[in-house]
Amino acid sequence: MTDIQTKTAQTKNPSQAALDWIERLIAFDTTSRLSNLALIDDIAAYLAQHGVASDKIYDPTGKKANLYATIGPRDVGGIVLSGHTDVVPVDGQPWTSDPFKVVQRGGRLYGRGTSDMKSFIALCLALLPEMLKQPLSVPLHFAFSYDEEVGCLGVHGIIDFVKQGGPAPRLAIIGEPTEMQVVNAHKSVCACNTTVHGFEAHSSATHQGVNAIQVAGELIAEMNRIQREYQKPEYCDPRFEPPYTTITVGEIHGGTARNILARECRLVWDVRAVKPEHDQAILEAVKRYGAEQLEPAMKRIHAQAGIETQMVAYVPPFLPVGDNPAESLALKLAGQNSTQAVAYGTEAGIFHVGGIPAVVCGPGNIREAHKPDEYIELSQVAEGEAFLHRLIAFCRDGGSRSFLEQAA
Repeated sequence: MTDIQTKTAQTKNPSQAALDWIERLIAFDTTSRLSNLALIDDIAAYLAQHGVASDKIYDPTGKKANLYATIGPRDVGGIVLSGHTDVVPVDGQPWTSDPFKVVQRGGRLYGRGTSDMKSFIALCLALLPEMLKQPLSVPLHFAFSYDEEVGCLGVHGIIDFVKQGGPAPRLAIIGEPTEMQVVNAHKSVCACNTTVHGFEAHSSATHQGVNAIQVAGELIAEMNRIQREYQKPEYCDPRFEPPYTTITVGEIHGGTARNILARECRLVWDVRAVKPEHDQAILEAVKRYGAEQLEPAMKRIHAQAGIETQMVAYVPPFLPVGDNPAESLALKLAGQNSTQAVAYGTEAGIFHVGGIPAVVCGPGNIREAHKPDEYIELSQVAEGEAFLHRLIAFCRDGGSRSFLEQAA
């Protein structure tokens, strides 16, 4: 066991500041359909109290914002600490406690966003005084985004801000829950919506109408057939779990009554691909099946009946590269010798495409995300805090500049 691993193993309890910040952030209901401005304003005020300026990068509605702040010299490329502020809904989930109030039980902190991923943001904020205690040779940049959960929408504004003259980092650490394992690859996410336009009629006269729900069912059956095709060994990548590309229908909306053929049905679905070419191939296959196998019969009954499918968001895959300074640094700080791959998408691929080498490494386990009674282990919070302490020490070291200059 290395010195770093020994130190981590001995670090079981997070600081009170970290616990306080987790509680503070969880109390904000930042479900993606809502504004995150109250949370962003709270963080900005806290930074200002410590003399740290921040920039807010708003969405087109002005109701959501990213936050970008630099601790340390602004003329030296530094390290981004990236986290998303939004969380998934709790609607209909059987929580045993208030999801927006942290409850500690049995060495765990329960609450929406504890694992995914407000605990990482909380650790960054809790360690701000430590970052300011002594000058950093290399700056740390906070990049806290909106709408990651609905397609990594907000982070594009951060990339644009940097490209337009904001303090430019050399690499990024995305603190998604990996149990502090260093991750250098993840699947892409192709988010799609399909709307089936039917034609209403009485349910006793099915020959006179087009039932959009039943047509949508045929389309789902075809998606399932395509899914089985992509489970064949030649399409798989064993680094991922599961090792194949997946197709998931997450929402179905349609119909008005039992005895009316549905006029419309909407499917909300996604593809998570192990290989970049799978996304477009599957999207085109679904469109083609609708156009060639389903629409002709629909249009014989009503000319305006049909199927529309569009991609509404895309998260690029995060692919390993031969010389990734973010990966090298994270392995050094974590005391690890190998990297992992994950099935879920993150903002890492977007940073990487934007010219900023990235890595994924953060506290918590993705298995607990999006579930009722989401939680994070206290030991994971402590391990994440220890990792950031080592990062701060690295950024104070005079040699850190040369490391980042080599990464340029």
